[in-house]
Amino acid sequence: MEIKILASFLPHTDPEESLKFYRDILGFEVRTDVGYGGMRWITVGPAGQPDTGIVLCPPFADPGITEDERRTIGEMMAKGTYATVVLQTDDIDGLFERLQATDAEVIQEPVDQPYGVRDCAFRDPAGNHIRINQAS
Repeated sequence: MEIKILASFLPHTDPEESLKFYRDILGFEVRTDVGYGGMRWITVGPAGQPDTGIVLCPPFADPGITEDERRTIGEMMAKGTYATVVLQTDDIDGLFERLQATDAEVIQEPVDQPYGVRDCAFRDPAGNHIRINQAS
């Protein structure tokens, strides 16, 4: 039996700004862009990895979310503590320079971590924590 990760979900607050970040800055492919009831779900993923995607979704689309939960989610997104994704590259310094040349918010410059990886971190337009590791 094989189990694969098909998609992970990250909230977005502005679909166009999210597209600029994931498509134009990171270079991800747009796999789907679906609208429904004034909301958009956009699936993006790295070129050459068609079976793996990130779904950029409205954070409050679930009708079961209470007003208190909406407020908490909004506060956590604003602080960058609601959602995280870890990406990997073979050239962290080059990718960091490319991201730093945009308006992406830097959380951490590239650093060698004591647990054996070199990584850096950014926030996407919705405040999501984007951590990038360098492949060994």
